[in-house]
Amino acid sequence: MAKKAVQVQLGNTARRRAASVALLAFFVLETIAVGGMFWVQPRWGDTWAGAWVGLWTFWAMYVLLALNVARQWEKAVVLRLGKFRGLFGPGVFWIVPVVDSITDWIDQRVMVTPFRAEKTLTRDTVPVDVDAVLFWMVFDAEKAALEVEDYRAAVSWAAQTALREIIGQKELAEILTGRAAMDEELQRIIDERTTPWGVSVQSVEIRDIVIPTNLEEAMSRRAQAERERQARVILGESEAEIAESFARASDAYRDRPIALHLRAMNMLFEGLKEKGALIIVPSSAVETMNLGGLSGMVALGKDAGVDVSTDAASSEQTS
Repeated sequence: MAKKAVQVQLGNTARRRAASVALLAFFVLETIAVGGMFWVQPRWGDTWAGAWVGLWTFWAMYVLLALNVARQWEKAVVLRLGKFRGLFGPGVFWIVPVVDSITDWIDQRVMVTPFRAEKTLTRDTVPVDVDAVLFWMVFDAEKAALEVEDYRAAVSWAAQTALREIIGQKELAEILTGRAAMDEELQRIIDERTTPWGVSVQSVEIRDIVIPTNLEEAMSRRAQAERERQARVILGESEAEIAESFARASDAYRDRPIALHLRAMNMLFEGLKEKGALIIVPSSAVETMNLGGLSGMVALGKDAGVDVSTDAASSEQTS
């Protein structure tokens, strides 16, 4: 990250020294100087021609060194004899060559800085790799230029150290399930550290959390066992509810034999409507239902084309 910041600063310096407007003005003035020399020399001699060229060359060099252009999102930090003179831009501005110097160009757009913490131990001693992205911007260009040597590298290092501190204070389960809370806490901590530098943190987003492979497999097996346990608990609760429903139904039918008889006939009728269905009715249930004996039920099944058998009939054939 620091290397990238140095490259950005070198690029800014090169662009400042070769501003397109200043170069254009320099070539225009030099053209006037050279072209005017051929017009002045035949009329007033070499002395005046040399003075002409020297004057226009001086102005050309002055414009080349003094004229600067800042982009819409930039602020130029200008020092005069080593002391802070002011911030200039965006647009065209002038400095005094040699006396003034532009030390930095502050980009005031929202910057994106990726950072990570590798092999950092959580509170329960689990090594994790965490990738995150920091969104920040310079709200005070003067502080960013004067209060810290390289604000870009400083922001990156502040974000990394804050991330390591947060990971060390939390257990693995909190990190995996509380990303939003970690984002807010990281933003608060980094913003407190960077505000004196004129930098404001917009947001922090954790992109990825990588844990050891063996631990990931163990957590997967644990989650699967937990799901099976919950399934068994739900099944047991369902069985208990069904048994409770049957108990309430038996209480309702206990003193109402006619209602029980009608319910039994309805259940048998619903089963006989299915063609080719096999219905096994216990003989005790037949007696309880008071269906009029096995012969009547078998005849009813033959008329409907359904094979109806009871355990009583089976016992008679066996004997």
